Amino acid sequence: MSEPGPELQAVIFDVDGTLADTERHGHRVAYNRAFEELGHDWQWTESLYGELLQVEGGPERLAHYLREYRPEFEPAEGHDAFVGTTHERKNVHYHALLDRGVVPIRPGIRRLLAELRCTGLRLAIASSSLRANVHALLARALDHASANWFEVIVTGDDVASKKPDPEIYRRVLERLDLPAQSCMALEDSQNGCRAAVAAGLPTIVTTSAYTTDHAFDGAFLVVDSLGEPDHPWTVKAGESGGAICLDVATLRRLHGMAVQA
Repeated sequence: MSEPGPELQAVIFDVDGTLADTERHGHRVAYNRAFEELGHDWQWTESLYGELLQVEGGPERLAHYLREYRPEFEPAEGHDAFVGTTHERKNVHYHALLDRGVVPIRPGIRRLLAELRCTGLRLAIASSSLRANVHALLARALDHASANWFEVIVTGDDVASKKPDPEIYRRVLERLDLPAQSCMALEDSQNGCRAAVAAGLPTIVTTSAYTTDHAFDGAFLVVDSLGEPDHPWTVKAGESGGAICLDVATLRRLHGMAVQA
């Protein structure tokens, strides 16, 4: 009989698309408002934005858009300055959308976080977004004190390379002072899954509207949400074991199976 693997000690959450549906209802809308405010008739449709999400990080995504979709555009202030200004205006509009409560938390997130906080399991965040946007989402969409629920928060400000590079997850593990197999990562995208798996983390993916057709090589379980007792998840790939939603007991069981797989 094989030796049992390490016990689950920490759960690491991605933010955009995992904690909340920020991309479709938040960042995309905010970019379009910034473009209009700055006098550009550009519109990032849902389908176009889905393509742009292959690039991690807001400024990087905007720079990619200019190169690939607006090669004729030559801003007087230069591309870097234009990207910086536009991204700042986008963030203003994004925070306003959060204040209005139009960016929905994903199913099962509030329930699972409440359960986890009662167990003594450690919580962390690994996000390619800017720290200001992560804290704004936590405070305005979850709870004004929710940043304090997470022992470690590593964002795109803290690393040289964003997902799918595993640097963000490795920084989280360093600050937790835990081995990867004592943790579980929750992600929603292909890039996020690649980063978590490359860092050696057992990974659960909850697909969002933009990532439902992505390939999630290395993920232990792929579902459409964390589920609720009255609204079960749909298992897309991996071991379901008859669970209807991700609670702490199921998370511990899945983690144990993943580290022994």
